[in-house]
Amino acid sequence: MNQNNSQQNLCILQVLPALISGGVERGTIDIALALIQSGHRAIVVSSGGSLVKQLDEIGATHIHLPVQSKNPWQIWKNAQVLKRIIQTYQVDIIHARSRAPAWSCYWASKSGNTPYTTTFHGAYGHSNRLKRWYNAVMLRSHMTIAVSEFIAKHIAKTYPTQIGKFHSKVKVIHRGIDTHTFSCSQTLSSSLEQLKKQWQLPNNKTIIMLPGRITRLKGHSVLIHALSKLDTSNIICLFVGDNHGNTSYQQELETLIIQHKLINTIRLVGGCQNMAAAYQMTDIVVSASVKPESFGRVSCEAQAMDCLVVATNHGGTREIISDSQKAFLCEPNNSESMQQALMKALSTTKQAQALIFQQSRKHIEANFSLDKMCRDTLAIYQQLKQNRQG
Repeated sequence: MNQNNSQQNLCILQVLPALISGGVERGTIDIALALIQSGHRAIVVSSGGSLVKQLDEIGATHIHLPVQSKNPWQIWKNAQVLKRIIQTYQVDIIHARSRAPAWSCYWASKSGNTPYTTTFHGAYGHSNRLKRWYNAVMLRSHMTIAVSEFIAKHIAKTYPTQIGKFHSKVKVIHRGIDTHTFSCSQTLSSSLEQLKKQWQLPNNKTIIMLPGRITRLKGHSVLIHALSKLDTSNIICLFVGDNHGNTSYQQELETLIIQHKLINTIRLVGGCQNMAAAYQMTDIVVSASVKPESFGRVSCEAQAMDCLVVATNHGGTREIISDSQKAFLCEPNNSESMQQALMKALSTTKQAQALIFQQSRKHIEANFSLDKMCRDTLAIYQQLKQNRQG
C-alpha cells in the first residue's frame, strides 16, 4: 500500500469494557480488521471475553485491563497503564467506546497530547446532573462519533453546555452491516434446509420473524397482541434470540401465547448462528422495540436480505428504513398500529415486493454498509493525526 502525507501509517488504540458480544464489540473488531487490511496497526484494550479470539485471528493486538470498572481509583490506575501502552506502541489515536474506559483514555490522552476520539453508542441514562457529567466524558474528545442522526440530536439536546465547554465536534457515522454476507446472492441452500428442519417449518406458510434477545424492550408482547387480531392460519412467527438467563420473561411470553391461542403460530426458537439464512427464508421481519434504538441493526440486515420490514417509528430505525418500506412503520408499544402495518405487509403483491426489495437494497448499500463505516472511521483517524502534526 502506497503511503503519502494524506494517508499515513497509523497505530490505533481502541478501548472498550469487554469483548463478549454486542454491537460495540462487533464494531471494534470490524474497525480493527479494516485497519490491518489497510496496512495499519490495531490494538484493543478490554477486560477480555470470547471475542478476543477473533482479534487474534485477524492479527490485532489485545491487551487485558479491567477497563470495565467504574471504580474511580481503578479508572485512574487504568489511565496510568494506558499511558505506558501509548508510549510503548507509539499510538497515534485513542478511540474510546464506552464511558468508564473513556475517562481513563481522556486522562491518558491529556498527559501525552495524543489525539482522542469517542463513539457515542447510545442514549445513556441522563436523569440527573451527575449522570450527565459522567456521560459527558464522551464529549471531551477531539472528535465524537455518533452512530446515528438520532444520537447526534440527542447529544445536542441533552449536552448543549458541555458541547460548548469542550468545543466538541460531533460527526455521524452510522454503524454498518456486511452487505456481502447479508445478500440474497449468497448460496445458502444447505443452511436454509438445516434451519427449516431444526425449526420444523412447513413450506406453505408465511414466515414472520422477530430477531433479538428475549428482553422486554424488544417488544415481543406487542407483536403477540398484534397477531392475536389477525388470521394466523397461514402464518408462522419466529422469536429468534437467546433469553440470556431471563427465564421469567420468557415464561411470561409463553403464557401470553397460550392465552391468545397462538401456540401453533408463534415459536421461540432460541439463538441463531446464521442470521443471513434466517432472513432469507423469512417474508416479514419485525423490529418491535418499545424504546428507541440508537441504530437498528435488524432493520438494516432485513432490508439487505429482501424482507419486508415492520418496524417501530422511532430512534435510529427511522433513519434506516428506506422510503419504499415506510408504509410498514408503526407506533411504538402499540399493538393496533402494528397489526395495521402487518396487514399492509401481508397484502403486498409479489410485483410490488420486487420493487421494494430493489430500492431497499440500494438504500442499505449506499448508506449503511460496513465498508462505508470503516472508510469514514479511518478517515477520522487520518484527520486527527494530520491535525496533530499541523
